[in-house]
Amino acid sequence: MAFDKRPPRKPGKLSIRKMEPGMPNRQQVLDFIANATEEVGKREIAKAFGLKGAEKIELKALLKDMAEEGLIDGKRTAYHRMGGVPKVTVLRVVGVEDGLPIAVPDKWEPDDAGAPPRLTVVEQRVAQKKGPQMRGVGALKPGDRILSRTEETADGWVAFPMKKLPNDAEGVMGVVEIDGAGKGWLAPIDKRERHAAPISDLGGAVEGQLVMAEPAGRSPRAGMRVVAVLGDPLAPKSFSLIAIHKHGLPHIFGGEVIAEAELSARQALSQEQREDLTHLPIVAIDPVDARDHDDAIWAEPDREGGWRALVAIADVSFYVRPGGALDREARKRGNSVYFPDRVVPMLPEVLSADVCSLKAGAPRAAMACHLTFDAEGRMISFRFTRAIVRIAEVIAYEEAQRRIDANEAEAHLVNLWGAWKALAHARTNRDPLELDLPERRVVLDEMGRVAQVALRERLDAHRVVEDFMIAANVAAAKALESKAAPVVYRIHEPPNREKLIALKDYLATFERKLALGQVITPALFNRMLKSIDDEVEKALIMEAVLRSQTQAYYGPRNAGHFGLSLGSYSHFTSPIRRYSDLLVHRALVDAFHLEQPAPGGDLPALSGLHGRDRSDLARICDAISTAERRAMEAERETVDRYVAAWLSMHVGEVFDCRITGVQRFGLFATILGLGGDGLVPISVLGDERFSHDEKAQVLRGDSTGTVFAIGDRLKLRLAEANALTGALKFEPEDGQGRIERRGARLPGNDGEAGMKRRGSHLVGKRGRPANIRHQGKRR
Repeated sequence: MAFDKRPPRKPGKLSIRKMEPGMPNRQQVLDFIANATEEVGKREIAKAFGLKGAEKIELKALLKDMAEEGLIDGKRTAYHRMGGVPKVTVLRVVGVEDGLPIAVPDKWEPDDAGAPPRLTVVEQRVAQKKGPQMRGVGALKPGDRILSRTEETADGWVAFPMKKLPNDAEGVMGVVEIDGAGKGWLAPIDKRERHAAPISDLGGAVEGQLVMAEPAGRSPRAGMRVVAVLGDPLAPKSFSLIAIHKHGLPHIFGGEVIAEAELSARQALSQEQREDLTHLPIVAIDPVDARDHDDAIWAEPDREGGWRALVAIADVSFYVRPGGALDREARKRGNSVYFPDRVVPMLPEVLSADVCSLKAGAPRAAMACHLTFDAEGRMISFRFTRAIVRIAEVIAYEEAQRRIDANEAEAHLVNLWGAWKALAHARTNRDPLELDLPERRVVLDEMGRVAQVALRERLDAHRVVEDFMIAANVAAAKALESKAAPVVYRIHEPPNREKLIALKDYLATFERKLALGQVITPALFNRMLKSIDDEVEKALIMEAVLRSQTQAYYGPRNAGHFGLSLGSYSHFTSPIRRYSDLLVHRALVDAFHLEQPAPGGDLPALSGLHGRDRSDLARICDAISTAERRAMEAERETVDRYVAAWLSMHVGEVFDCRITGVQRFGLFATILGLGGDGLVPISVLGDERFSHDEKAQVLRGDSTGTVFAIGDRLKLRLAEANALTGALKFEPEDGQGRIERRGARLPGNDGEAGMKRRGSHLVGKRGRPANIRHQGKRR
């Protein structure tokens, strides 16, 4: 299914296509409307056919007759074929099919012809001087309204989104609150929503319950009507439930999908058609709480001083075959979504947690990547087979590291570390982007409550697995390229010029330079970071470098992976939880003749790439990229809510914080060692007036010269922690939060003002401000 990738043209910029002069007949009118790139009205038709005077009156009568005959529909200013869709119109998303949103016209009158047409919503990647840019509106969910350019193709209607619109009738999730007069209010669970909405119909809900509501009428005065009661918003698992509903994550498998998964799980593995690797001590090294195990590794030294290695990946393509209900559901989800309390899997549990998971001691179907590389970690050869493996052991990262450190490791672990040192040497020579940024980890107790929020420890064991996976991903991309086969690349483009200019301006506040005329490489950033001795300054610049990076995505055309310093890179190693990897496996099945038809006729026969997938790979890549962004946002928001829930028990306590953002309305600060982000409103900073310097990203007191800048460390008291929104609010510690230097003086802060910044206290306090529901826009 090939879609036009032209960018949508702006409404009102119609270039009239001249037709043969003279009064058109019905078919000519229909052809002109069908081939127009924008909205077509009577004026445009008249201009195209060169009609004047009486001919315009005749055209008006013709169009009226065509409308009455059911040939066209629309007002005088925007005609379209009956049963069709205007060239530019508002659509409402109603579901997801094959991983892409499906939309219908937002306004479809009862007397329109038949059911409303269903349009596939496609994001576009358009070429620009600064590199391919995604034209779209982000992740979409059922209920979203979008202004779109539409087009009818041989395979159906397609919509190219131009703008996301407010959802005037969208279901809203919130918490019921009752005021002193007994009136109900819907308190939002989204940080971006500032105000509660009045509830006109509680629908049986009581104060404190989490509910779904919708507008009770077209007027805002009509209030909200509760349509579903979801329960206690602070109960275990409610935070992930909020994210699931808010982002429209598919989380319930239908009966047809479950039935196909169970049938597929009963397939017998052919000993004759698979390479037998059950004799190798292959191990899976995973998090201690991993829900599935889709990769395992093995290595041994060769006679030339190099290494033979094996990366065994769950052979999901054997069980999830293209064209079936199971495949359609997996594509719709795009990936698994991981929350602290649950996982929303891409595949039903019988596959994701059982038959496809590489469990210790059990024979499992695997796609095997055989690698050889020399003592310097340079890849010499690779090959792919379908195999049967029996995992010797599933080891937690911490346990594997403990055995190595204590010299208690078995030979197969020692060999893995030895092979990794060669891969690490090659990585050092490649010099990929090295950003050692902390990752938060939420630990729950048996009741599902937050027991601890900590930073995840980074071990060599993590790097061992990571470098083996990178090697296998590179091999998969190169293997498919060698066969001129379709490849789903993982693409990370270099920073664009706008982001580099912003980074240059920020570095200047540290008296550091970034020359934009040179070739920007990861090594350039690495050298910059290595030259910084001050750990505070290094952390800040590391975060700034991260913000300058583009977002990675999937695509069928190779643009390299900037962050990893790799020319060809795919995702091959996690097909249980990423649809992109499943597509790569299917391509390998075709390219290396590894097909194993399903027995009987109850399952789709083939496990390679479907013909439609080959011709439609760009559209599928856009869909799974969108699903990935949706999952990342849902996961991040849920962790924020858990952190806020944990901190709600510590309101009033003082924390060591660092300023991470500066806006005219206040400061954003993060708790050191924890990562909870919150707002310090400008109203609590003192009685003086503060000026916002956007370029230098500082707030400066007009009378005292006190300066607040990104990177400053100060003690702040936690004033509010809203577990429902994940928002925090801070205030100075009795007005005495001491500022510590971030590493370099700001330009323009010499003399007395500069001294105040480096050694002053937070001055003045207006007192605790009135309670506000929203804690400021999130950075």
